[in-house]
Amino acid sequence: MQYTQFTEEQVGVMLTTIGAKTIDDLFSPIPAAHRLTRPLDLPKGVSELELLRDCESLAGRNYDCTKLTCFLGCGSYDHFVPTIVDSMAGQSEFLTAYTPYQAEASQGILQLFYEFQTMICALTGMEIANASLYEGATAAAEAVMMAAAITKRDRVLVADNVHPDTLAVHAAYDADRKIATTVIASSGGLVDEQSLADALDDGIAAVVIQSPNFFGCVERLDRLIPKIHEHGALAIISTDPLAAGVFKSAGAHGADIVVAEGQPLGIPMQYGGPYLGLLAAREKYLRKMPGRVIGMTTDREGRRAFCLALQTREQHIKRERATSNICTNQGLLAIRAAIHMAALGKRGIAEVSSQCFDKAHYAADAISALDGYSLRFDAPFFKEFVIRTDRDVAAVLDHCRSGGIAAGVALGRFDDRYADCFAVAVTEKRSRTEIDALVSALREA
Repeated sequence: MQYTQFTEEQVGVMLTTIGAKTIDDLFSPIPAAHRLTRPLDLPKGVSELELLRDCESLAGRNYDCTKLTCFLGCGSYDHFVPTIVDSMAGQSEFLTAYTPYQAEASQGILQLFYEFQTMICALTGMEIANASLYEGATAAAEAVMMAAAITKRDRVLVADNVHPDTLAVHAAYDADRKIATTVIASSGGLVDEQSLADALDDGIAAVVIQSPNFFGCVERLDRLIPKIHEHGALAIISTDPLAAGVFKSAGAHGADIVVAEGQPLGIPMQYGGPYLGLLAAREKYLRKMPGRVIGMTTDREGRRAFCLALQTREQHIKRERATSNICTNQGLLAIRAAIHMAALGKRGIAEVSSQCFDKAHYAADAISALDGYSLRFDAPFFKEFVIRTDRDVAAVLDHCRSGGIAAGVALGRFDDRYADCFAVAVTEKRSRTEIDALVSALREA
């Protein structure tokens, strides 16, 4: 089967037009030693039926949360996704549409993004939100760039208990943008308030705090944010979008920019991605916001209409001096999140959040009552907590997995200080029977 649509005559015309005799002439600048001149050593082709069987066999080797009772977390969570999300987001108008760049994008797509922004503002307690970013870590790094542009300062403080991926992406951004970062220590699972106070001065552009943080602990934003504002710095809060169902939103605490990983909003775990970055802020910072913002207006006939109120194209003019080089969004995943939030509604989100909170605390109490297991931190938590054990963590998790339970994430892979710990996440999907089975498996281990 030919996978190119060009005939030999068409190829000949193209070569003649650019002044080449053969296709090999196109690659002449590449040294011969680095060019493949022999035929590709490819196996003989197979039928469609054989190919499908092979793909199914390979896919069957994957372990996912349809085969295991999942208590995994650390940024990716096994939440329930209503059938309507797959059904509506799978419509061809959404599924096959390339992320629209221009103002001529369809009214349907623009309206959906507008609704998405509105619901994100409601969850975060902020005034404006963009139409999404790539994932949570990128959103946090972009927020730092935004804060530096707003304050015209080049020093940032980042708590050491934010997600390690966020720290890594932030470091990659800073290496190019020449922003100096100081990592603030945590104590007892929470940001050390004295360390923060000592590091703050009038040259700090922003402070990045995650709540619930990487360990699942809920920070005292009511005490931290005022300290940050005393020095004219911006408070960037990374959060779980569902936490607003049981806790006061970051915006209500006075945050300047709120970012989040949107995976809990109708997006399956799907082996780590693609996910969805959320970013919301105070309206006065609109012009420095990365990505795109959809606005609502009226047309000449007085009908409601939607348009791209802001699309960051300044990188085409300012180049390296631009605030951000992101000009697109995770369109399909933002659509999924919008459908998910609309399907659940305010009460539904509050119910999901409440169930996560209650079930996580039931599990934490039961596990910490076992011999050899204890809670690593005493701080309040939402749906995730850290367990310390005097047993071999890898052996404990392997034992649970052999019984069909993904008991948690070993934290030693992120930091040697927590080699004796693992994180357990409990969502609304977990039943009391499943939690009790986890406790029994840990006891047996």
